[in-house]
Amino acid sequence: MNGLIPYEELPDWVPGRRLLASDGLGWGRVALRAYEYQGQDVIVPAMRDFMLVGYRTGTTPMSRRFEGRWRSDTLGPGAASLLTRAQRAHWTWDAPIEVTHVYLDADLVADVASEVMDCAVSEVSLADVLRAEDPVMSAALAAIAEEARLQGLGGALYVDALARGLIVHLLRRYASVRLPPRRCGGTLSPGQQRKITDFIEGHLAEALDLAGMAAVLGLTPCLFAKQFRRSFGTPPYAYVTARRLARAERLLATTELPIKAVAADCGFADQAHLTRVFSAARKMTPAVFRRQAS
Repeated sequence: MNGLIPYEELPDWVPGRRLLASDGLGWGRVALRAYEYQGQDVIVPAMRDFMLVGYRTGTTPMSRRFEGRWRSDTLGPGAASLLTRAQRAHWTWDAPIEVTHVYLDADLVADVASEVMDCAVSEVSLADVLRAEDPVMSAALAAIAEEARLQGLGGALYVDALARGLIVHLLRRYASVRLPPRRCGGTLSPGQQRKITDFIEGHLAEALDLAGMAAVLGLTPCLFAKQFRRSFGTPPYAYVTARRLARAERLLATTELPIKAVAADCGFADQAHLTRVFSAARKMTPAVFRRQAS
């Protein structure tokens, strides 16, 4: 769509003091900014990205006009708002507040939706929610903000994983998706299967997204996701995670590499990320697995 503003231009319409930003961190299709705002009465043009707002400090009555209707509520710490993209909105509030914005690129949301739905998604729309009490969403926003502050090892990969989990949550609870009339089908040929598995194995330490993997086979992301799942019985992202865990097991059992180095070699954002995923899948920490394997 034409005339959609990027998040970088939002302060032109909603002035505030910037407290934190992911600018320059190489996150790709996810971005974060935190602002301190005074009371305002503003109109926000249609934005290019999906935007989630987490309220950090301050409590205020707030009203928002969206598609001709006003909604009002009291917003404060622990609450969140959702804004679908490409929709103009009118906001008004009275008291000072500090908020965290997370911006999700439309193509990233479409990629995740395509993988979840097993085929192309022609449109994703988030529900307009002025106030959501959602611990999963709030925790994801806080984790992304913490990464912007700490700028840890593997930050882009870690944020991509957080964002994908958050998008799946949004698709389950707040989104409507539109599928094209014709659904893609078929499976990958044996040669394509060998090519993509070799590619994945050779790039486990790097960020692997649906578009990049599809490009290896010259397929669209939707067709790749559909045919990959039919060929391997699991979505591409789940397959990649399983292969990373398998490599981690091998390195833990057969080398003396520090667990931090194992995490990096297997494509996890850091040791904590490996520990969370490994513990959820194997019911033990990497350190315990290594002791038992020795």
